[in-house]
Amino acid sequence: MLAYAKPHRYVFMTSFFCTFFAIAADLLQPYLVKIAIDENLITGEHGTAKIVFIGAIYLLLAIIAFIFSYLQANLLQRAGQSIVGQLRKDLFKHISKQSMSFFDRNSIGSLVTNESSDTETINQFFTSVLLSLVRDGLSIILIIGFMFYLDVQLALYCLILFPIITLIAAAFRSTLRSVYQRSRAQLSRCIAFVAENLAGMSLIQSFHQEKEQQERFTEQNKAYLKENLREVRTSIMFNRTFDILGNVSIAVVVWLGGRAVLDHSLEFGVLYAFISYIRQFFQPINQITQQWNTLQSTIVSVERLWRIFSVEPEVQDPKPEITMNKPIENIQGRVDFNHIRFSYTKGEEVLHDLDLHIRPGEFVGIVGTTGAGKSSLVNLLARFYDVDEGNVQIDGIDVRRLPQDALHQVVGLVQQDPFLYSGSILDNVRLFREDISREDVIRACTFVGADGMIRRLSEGYDTVVSERGSGLSAGERQLISFARIIVFRPKILILDEATANLDSHTERLIQNALAKVSKGRTTLVIAHRLSTIRSADRIIVMRNGYIVEEGNHEALMKRNGYYAELHRHSRRGHNMERWKPQLQ
Repeated sequence: MLAYAKPHRYVFMTSFFCTFFAIAADLLQPYLVKIAIDENLITGEHGTAKIVFIGAIYLLLAIIAFIFSYLQANLLQRAGQSIVGQLRKDLFKHISKQSMSFFDRNSIGSLVTNESSDTETINQFFTSVLLSLVRDGLSIILIIGFMFYLDVQLALYCLILFPIITLIAAAFRSTLRSVYQRSRAQLSRCIAFVAENLAGMSLIQSFHQEKEQQERFTEQNKAYLKENLREVRTSIMFNRTFDILGNVSIAVVVWLGGRAVLDHSLEFGVLYAFISYIRQFFQPINQITQQWNTLQSTIVSVERLWRIFSVEPEVQDPKPEITMNKPIENIQGRVDFNHIRFSYTKGEEVLHDLDLHIRPGEFVGIVGTTGAGKSSLVNLLARFYDVDEGNVQIDGIDVRRLPQDALHQVVGLVQQDPFLYSGSILDNVRLFREDISREDVIRACTFVGADGMIRRLSEGYDTVVSERGSGLSAGERQLISFARIIVFRPKILILDEATANLDSHTERLIQNALAKVSKGRTTLVIAHRLSTIRSADRIIVMRNGYIVEEGNHEALMKRNGYYAELHRHSRRGHNMERWKPQLQ
């Protein structure tokens, strides 16, 4: 955290001096009252004038304390907010660079907690805990200085409190940390559960699972309530222990100081000032102990965040000495999978010694049942994952030697469930890149047949869609994702079951656009509907991570093998859909 605080060191130094002057002005006030009492100003000659003068100084000190406290709080807030703003930015950037395997291991809800809740806790550390540590810590030091100045013996009695305070803090420390960790962990589970349910709300409602999910959430919420109450009980016990200690200390000072005053070995004004200082002594201690909750939460949050920051992406850009930078316009689009092996989990291989070579500009369909390895194959080409053995090449260059930015300009991907961001249709097509003109977007949308649909929306291309494009049909979202691909002009195009959720009319629009856009591009289409790849130059048939057949549609049908069997199943499913309205 010091690395984030270093750019603001002058702000922190200025804040420290503001704190010093504010506290000094505050602590001088009891000393002024001590002067008024011990010098008998009330009954002495010119006493009224001197009291008015002391009162004016008292008021001036109060104003000074207010001004410097205000400046200190504002400076710390500015520094704290800036630090956390940079931390959030770095965390989001770090998460964005992670490989797909990272998101396989970490739930979205947990990452949202890291980005929002954990960073906010660190914000509270800089704006609340640090403020308390500086202000209250300095207060304790200055109060001790004033007490020693007034009476050394009485001050030494008060110093006995320090080992007692230290023992209490040590006794509670491990317990407090444990309860905070458990509370934060349970909160993360609750947020993850909510995020998961909101993402799958359509499925929950379709199967009438609202009650079951509410019961599950109630269990999660009760568990969080239980941990939170345990945290509160521990915190209250810790703070009230210091309250009792403070009251006992005041009683001891009054007893010892009162005896000294009666014995005429101590002035009454000194005793008054001492009682004021001992009260003020426990105020900063109480403030610090009340910040213990936030401090413990901060420690837990920092541990969680640095656990994320310590994760290095499994897929990284190549080192400069092995990097190949080939201009995108010189890419021909030849793709080679050279005897690759791949597994998501060690020991569970999903692609087995697969060897596949695709010519520049070739239209290749990839078919197979679920789990055959189709998506894994194209994920390796896009380098979302790296192969265990062998290599994937584009124009003879291992994809691991290409910078990821350059690779993703070459390889374009359209997925089965296209993702749209909260924003306008225009920005969703060009992905918020201002260098892509409105005219280019309109041409791309016209090319795929989306222009008419978009212009029927309330504000046309400036229509704002909500998260994930809700309000648009699956076909409309898919058309927008196709327009996005055309705008970015990749040399290699991957369609991952991109027509699986489309009606027949929209599918025809997509197929017409695909026929145009695939010209001059190497195109790999993972097909759920075999009609999509019927005209492909070559069809790759996969089963259990192996290529079991390949050839064009006619050749594969003549072979009457696995592809022909898939085709018969596909036609039966299509006929059922076709006759379903009449059967009803």
